Amino acid sequence: MKLLWAVTALLLSCWRADASTAPNIRTEPSEVTNQTSAVLSCNLTDATMFSKGSHWTFNGKIIDNSKKDDNMHHTTLKLEKITHTTSGKYECVFLTDPEVKQTIEVRTLPHVAAYKHSEHGNENDKVVLVCVSHGYPLPTDWLWFKQKDEEPQVSITNGTDKYEIKNTPNKTSLTINNLSIESDLGHYICSGSNDLGVATDKINLRVRSRLAALWPFLGIVAEVIILVTIIFIYEKRRKPDEVNDAMKKMLGFQQFPCKYQHNPHKYLCQLAAIVGDFQNLLGHFDIIRISW
Repeated sequence: MKLLWAVTALLLSCWRADASTAPNIRTEPSEVTNQTSAVLSCNLTDATMFSKGSHWTFNGKIIDNSKKDDNMHHTTLKLEKITHTTSGKYECVFLTDPEVKQTIEVRTLPHVAAYKHSEHGNENDKVVLVCVSHGYPLPTDWLWFKQKDEEPQVSITNGTDKYEIKNTPNKTSLTINNLSIESDLGHYICSGSNDLGVATDKINLRVRSRLAALWPFLGIVAEVIILVTIIFIYEKRRKPDEVNDAMKKMLGFQQFPCKYQHNPHKYLCQLAAIVGDFQNLLGHFDIIRISW
């Protein structure tokens, strides 16, 4: 039993010795918050440790131009411009045996952006509005508001028959059911917040009548009806012996009699006449189409 206690005490003393001699990295600054630029630095305090080099990582990925192959116990990284795309976790890594590293967090306000700034939906249907966020730290709270014309913003409550809100740290979506032209038009504002502040973006929602999709189709139908009517009227008024010269050339002959009863080119004459009349009608149709 005494032997067991002795072995335990020996292992404990060895562990404490390791802990006391473990390499320490001093960072400057320990954290960057809401700054536009910064210089990150790390110092390996144990001068007896041999390092094959050092580098920096950003969110777990090595920054290529930060690699060094010397035995320096000091390394720096300059951040020229801090935005939501450059915020995150930076680590200085010393290639000792074993490898040692330390983290510096670069924190910014949340960056919130609408997936689409203009959305439209049909009456009585539903629409989904989406906002996303980037940067570090991500929003911990999402809210939605509605604003119509110059009226004050109104907070939207989740879980009703009208609205459904789904949130993740980097995304929020608002589903609006049973769209109404009278009550659902307007701007919808998504708001994301973390412990540093709040950011928002706006989406303009337009609601169309169900009949709106029929108007282009009705316009095409009307154009076809007008065209057929004009062709029919001109066909009734057309003279049998009117032949288009261009059609004659296309068919390979310059002159032939079209008014004789037993004309062998009777059907070609009729075809040429129809083509000529149709070409004349195209000009009239263009004028009607523009006015329509």
